[in-house]
Amino acid sequence: MRIAVAGGGPGGLFFATMIRRLVPSADVTVFERNRADDTFGFGVVFSDRTLAGIHEADPVLRRALDEHGRHWDDIEVRLKGERIRCGGNGMAAIVRRTLLLLLQERARDLGADLRFAAEVWLDDLAGYDLVVAADGTGSQLRDRLDFGSEVESATAKFIWFGTDYLFDGLTFVHERGPDGVFAVHGYPISADMSTFIVETDEASWRQAGLDAFDVTQPPGPSDLASKAYLEKLFADQIDGKRLLTNNSRWGNFRTRRTKRWHTLTPQPVVLLGDAAHTAHFSVGSGTKMAMEDAVALARALAEHGDDLPGALAAYEEAAQPSVRQVQDAARPSLSWWEHFGRYHDAFEPWQFAYHFLSRSITDARLARRAPDFVEASRGRWAAAHGAEPLHTPFESGGWQVGSRLVQITTDADATPTTAHDLPLSVTPLPGPWGALLHAPDTEAGLPGVFARLADLAGSPVLVAVAGGTPLTRTLVCEQARMHHRIPALTIEPALDRDRAHTLVLSGRADLVGVAA
Repeated sequence: MRIAVAGGGPGGLFFATMIRRLVPSADVTVFERNRADDTFGFGVVFSDRTLAGIHEADPVLRRALDEHGRHWDDIEVRLKGERIRCGGNGMAAIVRRTLLLLLQERARDLGADLRFAAEVWLDDLAGYDLVVAADGTGSQLRDRLDFGSEVESATAKFIWFGTDYLFDGLTFVHERGPDGVFAVHGYPISADMSTFIVETDEASWRQAGLDAFDVTQPPGPSDLASKAYLEKLFADQIDGKRLLTNNSRWGNFRTRRTKRWHTLTPQPVVLLGDAAHTAHFSVGSGTKMAMEDAVALARALAEHGDDLPGALAAYEEAAQPSVRQVQDAARPSLSWWEHFGRYHDAFEPWQFAYHFLSRSITDARLARRAPDFVEASRGRWAAAHGAEPLHTPFESGGWQVGSRLVQITTDADATPTTAHDLPLSVTPLPGPWGALLHAPDTEAGLPGVFARLADLAGSPVLVAVAGGTPLTRTLVCEQARMHHRIPALTIEPALDRDRAHTLVLSGRADLVGVAA
């Protein structure tokens, strides 16, 4: 079988390695538009929990991380002068250029033909039995064909730098400056360099005048005005060290979901890595997912022999579930970064850190990973309220309840009508009442719900939020609590004490309601 791989990133190179190992007779050529030692970006980070499958498939990544990478266990959150650490988060990072050179060497040693400064189009690859499109999120091979891709752009702005300041491990820094809120994802990638990713909302970005750089020009030039601004803003956090540029320019993260990862017409083409899917970098999984795709595709081709259609179908069946799982976890994480300015202002540092670290997981999972951190967070709540979260009394507008779990009564259509004798309604009632809002099924419907919420401001004892998804319910509750200062009750479809505990302790909701 003659296989062309378009794209010499980690996914394409690791596939070339794997297919040559599993099917030595395969003729594999990798075409990369850049030169062998070119790279955009700085570091690549991996979670220890996610690497078992890649390490089992081939030792190249393990050796790269052991010999050239940096490893840590703690996450540090910096806010308002405090530094809060959370253990149990084993991770490792490596300079992207170092990883690419080691992957190139491994693929070449196993017999893959690597061609650099060689951009190819679909018509150039007509003589190959299979084309692997591993050419990134801007894949021109994918865009020539119909794979059913959907792309959603985040509202937050981000920009990648390096820095010669060495973070101890994965560190999140949050600052409210003169123009707005800015945050950093920082982590060490070598003995003398760290990755430094900055995020902000569009209002802060424009207020700071960082919208002047022309991001439509070809890759290469960096936004030096933003570099100077951010060096000054974060000077105390990085001890006055430099920010380092490499095609550093602002963008909006784009989440790509693709229904079909392969086609047989007009010729067999299969997608791999970012060409098929992306997940926000806050979950640190882009390179890991691409390398897992490479393993799954190579194994499917090896196991199905000459049955190419069967192999490509098996690849999708094997690889897609884990990608969907990561993307589902990444969405609330990305949403957190779209709203972090609100959390910066609303929370004390301990609750901010807990809110952040529980954005995609519950209290119980977080406690298994970092028991000391969770115990300290629970202790801070107890010290402030005199009881653990779900057993803490609540009072608003003369209405009282003895705990944060509230029994909800519904009518024949399953519409919530009361919460512990407090009437719930979509229209104001005489006396104390709770405004009932239905969360939308998608985030696109949030502006309409927020507009209704604004009309209610100052009237109800609380806002009860039903329906929608866990994420949209949470966002409506937070809009009520943090923007309008109205207590929020989230109505859950079933009693899940772990989730309820997390919602209250994190400050996402004041109360959790469950139908009687």
